[in-house]
Amino acid sequence: MTNTIDPRSLSLDELRSLRNKLQAEDDVVSYVRRVAQARVDLVRAEQHRRERGERSEDLSSELRVVLSSHLTSGAPRPPRPVEDLGDNELSNELDRICAENGFSRLDDLTPDELNALERELTAYERRVSDDRRERFDRLDALSAELVRRYRDGEASVDGLLGS
Repeated sequence: MTNTIDPRSLSLDELRSLRNKLQAEDDVVSYVRRVAQARVDLVRAEQHRRERGERSEDLSSELRVVLSSHLTSGAPRPPRPVEDLGDNELSNELDRICAENGFSRLDDLTPDELNALERELTAYERRVSDDRRERFDRLDALSAELVRRYRDGEASVDGLLGS
């Protein structure tokens, strides 16, 4: 995703437009990342459940805790709502990884299969996190340039309100 556009070379409209586009992308990436983290946590909960010798019904109680912690709370910046991920490449890749590695049948996976699923999901989550960090760095650069333009008088709040 590396993109080296110098924010100083953009017009004010281009700067705002690119920042809005990246923010919308970040909303999706952030949500998918949280879903991936939740799935990793569920796999790990299943691994720990087995280590402790607990019943498989105990995993369903973990589901509520894991999903609520990743998708609705606990973060300094809660996720923004994402409308539809049906055609999203990242979401589709996560679904494919889960389908190919038996996520829907955690109870039936062998320990080796469960470990392989955990490794695949963890690697995916790391890739998405790295992508998000890079996107966030670009957002920061764009925001800093907007702030600089307002501070230095190159842009005015009146122009923002008129948009």
